[in-house]
Amino acid sequence: MPTDVIMPQLGESIFEGTITKWLKKAGDRVEQDEPLFEISTDKVDAEIPSPVAGVLAEIKTPAGATVEVNTVVAVISGAASAGGSGRDASVPAAAASPASAPAVSAPQTRSVAAAQPAGLAAQPAPGERVRSSPLVRRIAKENNLDLSQVAGTGSEGRITKEDVLRHMNGAGGGASSSPAAPVSQQVVPLTKMRAIIAQRMVESTRISPHVHSVYKVDMTRIVRLREREKARFEQQHGVKLTYMPFIAAAAVQALTKFPIVNSSLVDGAIHYHSNINLGIAVALEWGLIVPVVKQAEERNFLGLARAIGDLAARARAKKLSPDEASGSTFTLTNSGIWGDEFGTPIINQPESAILAIGGLRKEPVVLTDSEGNDTIAIRSVQYFCLGFDHRTIDGADAGKFMSEFKRALQEWNREIG
Repeated sequence: MPTDVIMPQLGESIFEGTITKWLKKAGDRVEQDEPLFEISTDKVDAEIPSPVAGVLAEIKTPAGATVEVNTVVAVISGAASAGGSGRDASVPAAAASPASAPAVSAPQTRSVAAAQPAGLAAQPAPGERVRSSPLVRRIAKENNLDLSQVAGTGSEGRITKEDVLRHMNGAGGGASSSPAAPVSQQVVPLTKMRAIIAQRMVESTRISPHVHSVYKVDMTRIVRLREREKARFEQQHGVKLTYMPFIAAAAVQALTKFPIVNSSLVDGAIHYHSNINLGIAVALEWGLIVPVVKQAEERNFLGLARAIGDLAARARAKKLSPDEASGSTFTLTNSGIWGDEFGTPIINQPESAILAIGGLRKEPVVLTDSEGNDTIAIRSVQYFCLGFDHRTIDGADAGKFMSEFKRALQEWNREIG
């Protein structure tokens, strides 16, 4: 019996999604829970599994199209229990393809084309019609590029924008016997994800009067502890011991003591959140995403380390659900990984504050003993910048929070498991 495949409701605030890639083509056998297509929303990229086992009889929505939740995007016939085998003979081999699906409105969420493994790109045969979008054809026209020389990685060999840009940048994998004409100026439209990020950043700077406060923290105690324990920790728990759980634990401790920093201003009233949902910004090749450690105040150090590592890995693999990338009350962002001394971050709305982590480095530091004698020592130091909404958080509140955060790291005395 045919089973409709619908665009799922992936979170309360998500009303539509963009299908970025079909992982199966019409006529293919699929198993229950086998990845069927990839989607992109304004919260997360994710793989959507097949609800049943059977044969993908029809694809109603092509890759690149945006539809509302609960829209039927495909039909699976011969539905069977998971683990079934064989092909449903009632489904013709030449079932409807994405190319024959009706047009829909232009995507309003980010669209990220997932490249296929090397060797699977399809290059049009001589005389064959090139499958591409109007955007791809416009880019090709502006750059005097012959699309028949570009290998397509999209559904049924469709040429995506990423295929064109990769080819123009010399990564066409030998598909063209002669290089494209030199490009004196390149104009690349924003991806949907980049456009969403741009919109959110502009909104945040318009909504919140941003103030930034920078603190230098002596991380020597943490550095020595990590060096001493990292091998044992990974061997015992199967989790790499990074600096992030130390920083996250210190932030949670300070947020618990000064809950105003964990609040939100909504409809003219300050909302004090009952839980600390810690957002951890993760840089992806195609943009930025903020997975969330829910109820971070209830986790011990090991629990934080596991949650942070798991969420970051699944964010990069497009395995997050939208609920895991929403609902944060305070965010950590690591600008120091690229060598920054510190960053001045933009608040992740509707939060009231965000903490940027600077680079960790050794510096000469003046130390004063209990008798007032000064000495110079080489210490591991790190700069942290708190960006906060001055409508809800005063400088004194920010200073108290950062002082507690600094003290928690410099005087670390917690068990790490």
